[in-house]
Amino acid sequence: MSKKVALILINYKDYADKYLAECWASLRCQDYAGPITTFIVDNETSDASYNSLKAIAPEAEIIRNKDNDGFAKGNNDALRLVSALGYEYAILFNMDTVVEANCVSELVRAAEVDTKVAAVQARLMLHPETELVNSLGNTTHFLGFGYCQGYREKFNDSNLAIKDIMYPSGAAVLFNLAALKKVGMFDERFWMYNEDQDLGWRLWLAGYSCILAPAAVVYHKYEFSKSISKYYYMDRNRTLAILKNYRLATLFLIFPAYVIMELGLIFFALKGGWFKEKKKAWSYFFRPSTWFYLMFERAKIKQFRKVKDYQLAGMFSGRIWYQEVGDWKLRLVNPFFAAYWWLVKQILRLFKI
Repeated sequence: MSKKVALILINYKDYADKYLAECWASLRCQDYAGPITTFIVDNETSDASYNSLKAIAPEAEIIRNKDNDGFAKGNNDALRLVSALGYEYAILFNMDTVVEANCVSELVRAAEVDTKVAAVQARLMLHPETELVNSLGNTTHFLGFGYCQGYREKFNDSNLAIKDIMYPSGAAVLFNLAALKKVGMFDERFWMYNEDQDLGWRLWLAGYSCILAPAAVVYHKYEFSKSISKYYYMDRNRTLAILKNYRLATLFLIFPAYVIMELGLIFFALKGGWFKEKKKAWSYFFRPSTWFYLMFERAKIKQFRKVKDYQLAGMFSGRIWYQEVGDWKLRLVNPFFAAYWWLVKQILRLFKI
């Protein structure tokens, strides 16, 4: 347990005043025996926010960003710095978390199990409903939707085995910085939402693995965002993820299902009052700059890709369930999409796509 570890938190405006004191107290109690330093990225920094951070967390290294460049770039700014400083692992924590004293030790211990482990998510529990799960790792629907495993279920303490997950939540995750040098860091185009999904996907494609370490526990003061603007990023970014990471043949195979889903999303957007955001997401893909960016990203991924789509397809879901939405219509369409994805997987395996 001598690896050099950096802890990274993102602050934005009054987050520190609302959340940092309890989070910082839990980080100061970590039992990790190796070298460990905390870095706080202060997005859209001001003298007031900087002074608040220094008052609450005087030992932390603070990175001041003039603008709010989003979750992806904020973390990347810190990841680039700690990588240059020779840290071997970086652990991202949301500021609205409380971290068990052995969490960092357990994350590092899990990362050391295999050299192919690139990302280790902690077991995220809700706060204050600490007996309920927030995330046991995240799942990707084959059309790009991402969602938490085990949300609001009671955790079975008898099952503490490390397991593979499709992608880790950015709220509490360790990254092997050597792996990030291979596949890149968060895609800053995503701004927020799905950037952790995209990175986890790329890690798997490069031959690495993402795992859950259930013995590492973090309590998350999670609130489902009701902001309409989030739908633009969620809708746009899930399409970006599939266009970047699937092989062209796979994109061709899922295209009919994608069109059917888009038709359904029109009605969902009209009903939910976010059709304007839906149109904005569509318009994004009619820009030449978007397609140049996608071609460039696909070329980069091709250089390190070791895993074909059929080898990873079993980790994708044919069913979608947004736990905070719980719409009965999902129960009606899920059997269709599950059957469609089953058929696509058979074709992928048959032709080794």
